[in-house]
Amino acid sequence: MLERKHDTLTYIDFSDGAAEGAPLLLMLHGYGSNEKDLLGLAPMLDRRLRIMSLQAPLPMGYEMYGWFPIEFTPDGITVDREAAGRALEILRSFLRETIETCRPAGGKVFLMGFSQGAVMNYLTAFSSPELLHGVIALSGQLPDARLDAPLLLAAELKELPFLVVHGLYDDVLPIDKGREADRWLRSNVSNLTYREYPMGHEINDEALQLTSSWLSRRIDLLEA
Repeated sequence: MLERKHDTLTYIDFSDGAAEGAPLLLMLHGYGSNEKDLLGLAPMLDRRLRIMSLQAPLPMGYEMYGWFPIEFTPDGITVDREAAGRALEILRSFLRETIETCRPAGGKVFLMGFSQGAVMNYLTAFSSPELLHGVIALSGQLPDARLDAPLLLAAELKELPFLVVHGLYDDVLPIDKGREADRWLRSNVSNLTYREYPMGHEINDEALQLTSSWLSRRIDLLEA
């Protein structure tokens, strides 16, 4: 396990030394966290995976980072849309360079994101589905309509597998956010798994087990 620096992103390579062609999973943490946050889940996931956990580019404090600025207001969360667009460009550039360098199975990657990391997953999928094998969105929400204005419903997006998980008692992004994603995705993609669990803004054991089995099934298909 090594910590590395890209031109724009720092990341931890959990499976450094994995064979060329190993399936690649990139983890994206939530607002105010860091690249170490989701890494504890890595040992519970399929051992065939090479896993990289990324640090978001926006410093917020000691070991605290975000993908783009947000504000919590009485009317809900407001987003700096220009900053979100810049973060998306950074992430897509990282994905392209990583695919070229690591040559993962199928020339694509899996994305797994929590909270704001899940938002980044959606933005990437909606704009560059050709880079992805699948998307895991944990306790997130769909991007604001103005953020995904250039959304292209390409064939790659319609066929892209999504796993969406949300907590019934989430007090940061309420369950309605998960259900909104469920409704939209059911109308626009052909491969969706959506689950709700009795948890807050977190990843419980059931959600982790589902995530692990979902990834394993996707890897089996890659190897078939």
